[in-house]
Formats: sequence, C-alpha cells, structure tokens
Amino acid sequence: MRIACLGECMVELAGTPLRRGFGGDTLNTALYLARLLAGTTHQVEYLSALGDDPLSEQMLHAWKDEGIDTRRVARLPGQRPGLYLVEVDALGERRFHYWRGESAARRWFSGEIALEERLARPPLDMLYLSGISLALFPPSRREALLAALADFRTKGGRIGFDSNYRAGLWSVEEARPVHQRMLSLTDIALLTLDDECRLHGPHEAQAAADRALQLGCAEVVIKRGAAACLVATADQCIEVPALPVSRVVDSCAAGDAFAAGYLAGRIQRRPPTVSAEDGHRLAAAVIGHPGAIIPRSAMPTASA
Repeated sequence: MRIACLGECMVELAGTPLRRGFGGDTLNTALYLARLLAGTTHQVEYLSALGDDPLSEQMLHAWKDEGIDTRRVARLPGQRPGLYLVEVDALGERRFHYWRGESAARRWFSGEIALEERLARPPLDMLYLSGISLALFPPSRREALLAALADFRTKGGRIGFDSNYRAGLWSVEEARPVHQRMLSLTDIALLTLDDECRLHGPHEAQAAADRALQLGCAEVVIKRGAAACLVATADQCIEVPALPVSRVVDSCAAGDAFAAGYLAGRIQRRPPTVSAEDGHRLAAAVIGHPGAIIPRSAMPTASA
C-alpha cells in the first residue's frame, strides 16, 4: 500500500537552551508511520513543499533517512520553510508560537496545484491530512482540494483525517463547515474531543462519534488525552484505555503519534481496538521525551 500525508513541516525551536529540529502534525505522523511500517511492503510519502535553502535540504535528507518517499515534495526556488517555537510548562503542556505566513508550503498551497495529478502519479492507496492541512489552503484553493479528495475517493482511494483544529489559523465559523465536508469524504476519522467541543459546543465523545459516522466515516476514534479513547464503527463502540505515564516531559506530537500507531495497525489489518492500543503505546513513549520526534531506540514494539 502507498500512503501519503499532506501538510507542512517547519523548523522547530524548543528546549532550554533552544535546540533546533523539525516538525509539523502530518510530518510527525508520516515519520512515525514510516518507522512502524519499516520492513513491510507499505510505502509512506509526504506531500508538501520546501524551499531551496540549507534548512530545506536538511529536512529532505532527514525524511529520506527515516524511509519517507519525497517524490511528491515540491521545491520552490528562493523560498524557505516556516518556523515555530515551543514553550513547555512544568506539567508538560506546550504553547506554540508560529512564523509560517510566508513559508514555502503556504505559498505552494495558495497557488495552482495540480492535486489530482500529484495524487495519481504513481497511484496512492491512502491520503492522510488534518485540520491544520485544511487551514493552510485559502478558501478558493480549499475548494479545489476538497474536489480532488472527492475524486480520489471515487477512484478507490481511502482518506484518513485528524481534526487538529487550531484557533490561530482560522475561526470556528470558517472551520466548522469545512470540517463537516471533510468528514463526509473521510474513511478513518481521528478526532480530539476538545477540538470537537470547540467546533460544536460542549458534548460527549459518543455524540462526536455519532456525528462523524452519520456524515459517512467508516470508523471514528475520539481521542481524550490521558483518558480512554472511543473507537466507533457502525457495528460497535468500544473504549480503549490509555497507558499510564509516570512523568509527562512534553505532550507535543502525542496526537500525531497516536494517529501513526492507529493507522499502522489498520493498514496491517489489525482490529480497530488493537490499533488504538498501538496508538496509545506510541503516544505514551512520545510524551516521555522532549520534542516531537523521539529517538528510534525509544520506539515501542507493537502489541502481539
């Protein structure tokens, strides 16, 4: 199976003293997914844009070293990646500061992209994106993206979507209808209850799952941080407990890691509940380390 993740990767500044890395929600998922699927016949790609500067080169080489196929990464002459700074409090909760308005990915997503062609050559089996991915597109290009996704799905492609709503990127009023349309095109929905409450008002996980199922999703996972996630399909609704963590170092990328663990399981035809356990296991490992990307040596093994 050939899976691509669509979005933006940025330069990450974090820690005391500051250290430089890279990250971005869908890139984090792509990287962990590539690690989890290493040694299988499945291929993970990234669909984005970078500049022609040294930092873009370093990113590209790092992705390739992780086993990510970069053939769908556009290179824009004279452009550079965005940047974000992470502040982490004593409880491991993080606060982000972004400089991404003029990034290569933003410029690329704002232009005329032949998305149908990029999704088709070579053919993809699955595309994964997030609410942040959607927010990067201006309204007119977002319509083109949704049309391309509908066409991709009509031709047999599957779509995974993580809500990842960020108020700093767009308003609830703008995001809510776009998320609704996106869910109508989604096969596997990975939603965070906090995001769903921001978009639709306070409600329980079951109501969020029911709404996504009614919109056409085949399976829905409602993430609730340290609490059990809810895995729902038309036939069942099961809570899968999270793993206890003695000390949270940095909660950055926990949801992205969960998504990678869950998708890796489903791609390998593991049951949804077992895949959710794998997602929890990877998320628990990630929040025990600083930064979005943990060392390969810290990667957990999948459950039996």
